[in-house]
Amino acid sequence: MLGYHVPDPDEAMLVSGGGAKADAPFRVVIGHGAWVLPWFRKVRFLSLAMFEAEIGERCVTKQAIQLDVRAVIAFKVANDTTSIVNAAQRFLSEQEREMSVLTGRIFSGHLRSIVGSMTVEEIIRERQKLADEVLVASKVEMGNIGLWVDSFQIQSIDDGNLGYITALAAPHNAAVQRDAQIAQASAAQLAAQAEQESQRKQAEYQRETALLRAQYQRDIDKANAEAAQAGPLAQATALQEVITAQAEQARKQAELREQQLQTEVVKPALAEAERVRILAVAEADRTRIQAEAAASNNRIALDQLLIEQLPEIVKQAATGLSNANLTVLNGPDGVSEIVNGMVGQGLTVFNSLQKALSSNNDRVAD
Repeated sequence: MLGYHVPDPDEAMLVSGGGAKADAPFRVVIGHGAWVLPWFRKVRFLSLAMFEAEIGERCVTKQAIQLDVRAVIAFKVANDTTSIVNAAQRFLSEQEREMSVLTGRIFSGHLRSIVGSMTVEEIIRERQKLADEVLVASKVEMGNIGLWVDSFQIQSIDDGNLGYITALAAPHNAAVQRDAQIAQASAAQLAAQAEQESQRKQAEYQRETALLRAQYQRDIDKANAEAAQAGPLAQATALQEVITAQAEQARKQAELREQQLQTEVVKPALAEAERVRILAVAEADRTRIQAEAAASNNRIALDQLLIEQLPEIVKQAATGLSNANLTVLNGPDGVSEIVNGMVGQGLTVFNSLQKALSSNNDRVAD
């Protein structure tokens, strides 16, 4: 073989011939390729994939009871160079068959040894503990031959129809059966209760449905009756509304007409009457004032006339006195008395005339 060689991802390439490292009799190549000289080098491949081995072993427990134990081992060649070299030197010619046989023998021996230190009860209850102890015990030997164990699982444990395991399981089976019967009875009771509850709910549902249907029918009948009466009632209501609307319109028209009359007739008439009254009062006041003025003027004129005529009156009186045959007893004083008397008489006449004129003026004013 010559040229450039590349191993698969789950393979280790072993190149023998030529120089090698001190810790390996050949060169180990993983994950990459290498050039190999022809005739001077030899290339072989060792699988790093997972392998399985099944074992079935008859073991004797601590109680001298025989048990048939079946298990399965998952293993592979470890990835380090030392493990690959150890595995290659032992299994390279027939890797799968030889590794499975040797691994089965190693685990069978440790399985018999550990089962012999345990009772049947312990093996049944603590099966994982048994597997862990076998795995730990086999780990050193598997490492020495370059193998790595991923898992060891106990598949079955059988006493070969001795009935021991069955007897161990009997109390548990009885308890399980009892619990199952109790659970079944309880389930049946619950089912019966559920059935009764379901029937009760169905009855309630049917009753409520009947009530709802009856109520629905009553509502329909009521609606139909109201619909039958709706025509005349609606007509009467509409007529009443029309009458009410007409009355309201008439009232508003009357108010509007009243307002128009107030604006067009009453208020102008009142204003005219007030104007006439004011003019009449003003005319009466003017007449009265004129009358008063006239009376006042008449009195003033009369007084002026009397005053102007007073000397003439006195003169006439004096003339009369001169023609009269009077005897003055006390001389000048007597004459003065006579004159004063005449003047006094003139004033008396003047006052009488004034009163007479005032009475006439008052009657005129009234």
